[in-house]
Amino acid sequence: MNVAALMPVKGFRNAKQRLSPLLSSAAREVLAETMFRDVLRQVRQVHGLSATFVVTGDDKVAAIASSAGAEVIRENAENGETSAVDFARLELKRAGCEALLIIPGDLPLLRAEDVEAVLVQVPVTAVAPYALLVPSHDKLGTNALLLAPPDVISLRFGHDSFTFHMSQVTALGLPARFVENERIALDIDEPKDLERFLAYGYQGGESTRVAQELLAARVAPIGERSGGA
Repeated sequence: MNVAALMPVKGFRNAKQRLSPLLSSAAREVLAETMFRDVLRQVRQVHGLSATFVVTGDDKVAAIASSAGAEVIRENAENGETSAVDFARLELKRAGCEALLIIPGDLPLLRAEDVEAVLVQVPVTAVAPYALLVPSHDKLGTNALLLAPPDVISLRFGHDSFTFHMSQVTALGLPARFVENERIALDIDEPKDLERFLAYGYQGGESTRVAQELLAARVAPIGERSGGA
């Protein structure tokens, strides 16, 4: 089974609004871009993927993806993660894509070997229809999905998406396959997610350093931030 990766990524402006108690709009924009760059860098290193696609309606995201060697699927407008993935997976199915591994761009702990660990769960004899899910740490979100064909189930990202996606799988009579991975399980949406991420002390990308610097700037004394006395 040939598997391609698909990353849905919206523009960084006004990103991660649930982090607003901790970070300004400009800081959230920087963090979102840094996480995307880190995740994309790791995905591009994965052995066993036939291609890497990024679906976006944003020029800057598209430019970053292209410069990293990913193929870009352009939306006319950004209408949310579910809409972006639905648009891209239908485009890819028409182009002959056999299977997709859908991965968001806000998994700053992710390493190439985590993605490879998901891929090895798929037997070499596996055929469509096939679905494998990776839940978030609280089992309320779905942080990765391997789908063959790409549109084998309906998708609905957001609160309790893991339950929804599992119900779609079982409704088709497919085995309820899922694999847990603690690094894939951590996406950054709320302040507690950012705290959990920094507690790992992961130094494999730029996201840790950038998050630490942004938080330090937020709490530093005004004079220290401005360089004044």
